[in-house]
Amino acid sequence: MKSMRPVALTPAQQSRLEKLARDSGRSIAQTLRFVLRDGFDFCEWELRESRAADDDAKARGAVAHRDAQRQAREAIVTAHGGRSRQAA
Repeated sequence: MKSMRPVALTPAQQSRLEKLARDSGRSIAQTLRFVLRDGFDFCEWELRESRAADDDAKARGAVAHRDAQRQAREAIVTAHGGRSRQAA
């Protein structure tokens, strides 16, 4: 098993990590794992985008996967005049 070197964070990085952990609802240890893998900028961007998507779903409503598949099939059939696709 590899030994792990200690990670030293600047006070600014520590503050950023704590805020990201708090805002994401994760522990500092869980958040640090993602930050080490993906970086602060990506993790912060991903959290913002995830929250925006959640807010959009709340505002517009969400469609169940099964219903979305049915609607897509209906749209395809309608667009092709009810014809089924034939093998080439």
